[in-house]
Amino acid sequence: MSDRIVVSAVVLVLGLTLSGCGAAAKMITAKSQSERTDVFTEVTDAGATPQGVADVVVKANIKTHEAGYYIGESGKSLHEKPGYPFVFNIDGQAVVWKVDGTKHELPKYDEKGKTSKDPEAGTGIKYVVEKRLRLRPGRHKVFFGLPGDNYFTEAAVNLREGDVSILEFKPVYRYKTRPARIPTFKKGISGYAVYLDGSALLR
Repeated sequence: MSDRIVVSAVVLVLGLTLSGCGAAAKMITAKSQSERTDVFTEVTDAGATPQGVADVVVKANIKTHEAGYYIGESGKSLHEKPGYPFVFNIDGQAVVWKVDGTKHELPKYDEKGKTSKDPEAGTGIKYVVEKRLRLRPGRHKVFFGLPGDNYFTEAAVNLREGDVSILEFKPVYRYKTRPARIPTFKKGISGYAVYLDGSALLR
C-alpha cells in the first residue's frame, strides 16, 4: 500500500471522527435549551412521593484524566476544571448541572501485583451528579449529554405513580492495549450503560 493511500485513509477517518463530534456537539447544544418548562421540578427533600406524581433520582458520573495528561490537549478541555456540565432533557425540558470534580485515586495493581482491571484504577478527577426530579407518571424520553466529551445518549423510561425510581448512567470506558487489554478512564468514554431501578435499559 502506498504512502499516499495510507495518508488518504487517515485523513478520511479523521474527517469522519471530527464530523461525528460536530454533530454530537450540535445535538447537545440543541438539547440544552428547553422547549417547555412543565415536565419536571427538582426536589430537594427526601420525603414521601405524593400521589399523582412520580419521583426519579438521576445519577451520573465520569472520571477523567488530569489536565495536561495528554500532550497537546486543548486548553478548552473541561477535564480537571470546575463546573463540568451534565445535560439532561426530559420530554423537551432541559437542565444543565455543572459539577466540580474531586481527585479520585484507586490502586493500579491488585493484591497479587497484577495490573488492576478496575477501569477507574489510577489517579484522575471524578465528577458525580445526583438529583431528584418530580414529574408525571408514565413514559418519558430522557436525553443525557456531556458537552465536555462530545457524547450523548437517549433512553425511554416508564415511571409509576407514587414511586421513587433510580435512573443511573454508568460510564463505559475505552480500552488500552498495553500491558493488557483492559478498559481505563484515561482513554475516555466509549458510551454509557443506563439502568432503571437496577434493570438495564442500554448497555
